[in-house]
Amino acid sequence: MNTKESDKLGFWSIVLLAINAIIGSGIFLTPGSVVQQAGSRALLVYLIAAIFAAILAISFAAAAKYVTKSGAAYAYSKAAFGDKIGFYMGVLRYFSASVAWGVMAVGVIRSTISIFGGDSENFANVTIGFIILMAVITIINLFGQKVLKWVMNLATIGKLAALVLIIIAGVILLITTGASSNLNQVDSITQNGQKIVPTLTTTGFVMAIVSAFYAFTGFESVASGSEDMKNPEKNLPRAIPLAILVIAVIYIGVVAVAMVLNPKALITTKQVVAVAAIFQNEILRDVILVGALVSMFGINVASSFNAPRILEAMARENQMSKALTKRTKNNFPIRTFFISVILAILIPMAFEYNMTNLITLSAMVRFLGFIVVPLAVIRFYQGKGADKDNILPANKNVWTDVVVPILSIILVIFLLVEYNWKAQFGVVNAQGQFIGINWYAIAMMIFGFVFLPLIMAWISRRDRK
Repeated sequence: MNTKESDKLGFWSIVLLAINAIIGSGIFLTPGSVVQQAGSRALLVYLIAAIFAAILAISFAAAAKYVTKSGAAYAYSKAAFGDKIGFYMGVLRYFSASVAWGVMAVGVIRSTISIFGGDSENFANVTIGFIILMAVITIINLFGQKVLKWVMNLATIGKLAALVLIIIAGVILLITTGASSNLNQVDSITQNGQKIVPTLTTTGFVMAIVSAFYAFTGFESVASGSEDMKNPEKNLPRAIPLAILVIAVIYIGVVAVAMVLNPKALITTKQVVAVAAIFQNEILRDVILVGALVSMFGINVASSFNAPRILEAMARENQMSKALTKRTKNNFPIRTFFISVILAILIPMAFEYNMTNLITLSAMVRFLGFIVVPLAVIRFYQGKGADKDNILPANKNVWTDVVVPILSIILVIFLLVEYNWKAQFGVVNAQGQFIGINWYAIAMMIFGFVFLPLIMAWISRRDRK
């Protein structure tokens, strides 16, 4: 069933979807860790991270003008490199997207429980909240794309309003109280007689950029449902970079206000929503807390839109069972959705909500996509590809289609070299010393990158026969 043109996401809905997919909990919960790593250079760190994200986003936007089928990285890699590489990327992206959805849902529940003073480590509490949240998201999706679009747009506007409120309230307080605007004071903040911000080294600066960069990821999933968008070949290349620009301005504004207004509270607070700690006014804090919860709920709704459509795209390409393409009268991809929601619930639950290993898998798949998609764009520019029937004769641009993709690949290699591999695949003690190998993380990677694609390939081959 094709989506009615009136139900499809227009340009501004795509921009809001992109913002919703990128802004999650990071800017509300973790800016203190970036400030603690980079000190007075934190604003520069966020600017560089935004530039990195924009460069990668331009590669994905360039791919979207050549291939408008749903699936994002899956559709681009299949069109550029053929069925086998496309199938492999599709399986990895789908699995990691479903797992990432579950991880973010658990994050919402744990944050909500903590905000209201409950025990966020209690398995029963988290499980009950987790299932309720997923049920609510399922009901929203069952109503169809009109309701889903309305909820996503509302959630995006809500989280943007909360972040803009932080900037405006912070600026008013700075003007009325005459607070010092000397950012260099951040470097000399102490707690219990000890400096909190370490002396900045090149390695520390790079790690801060890597930390800030993750607050901008999510743009790579926006095109997963491109067939449910109006003129994706025109709107996606404009919408994704615009979303990155809006987010960069807001992130830098929020961090700047926090650093000038009350940097010590930002770094040392035990509050879940760290950025709320910079304000003394209880009403203002409560509004920011609500904004943070709306933000985290919104990114879950965006994930519920993106993940099922990757599997549906594979089914439409005859790489999975055609039965998975079934949609309801409300144009809801019911079968792929319920497979996705089951994965999103069961896998985090099976790991007893220990998210480190699951997040590692999602990060590795994301990095793989950041290399494959720029390579695909270069092939499209050269007029090459394994599926030329589905590659559009787009307006070619050597800067966006060659120079930026090459730069993207260089940046990804740089990020991989600087990635904290010991923390992800090793067991580290309280002093930061490596004391053993994390076999669970290694097993998860082997399952995700080797066994799962083999199992899915066997199922696909059997279905075709």
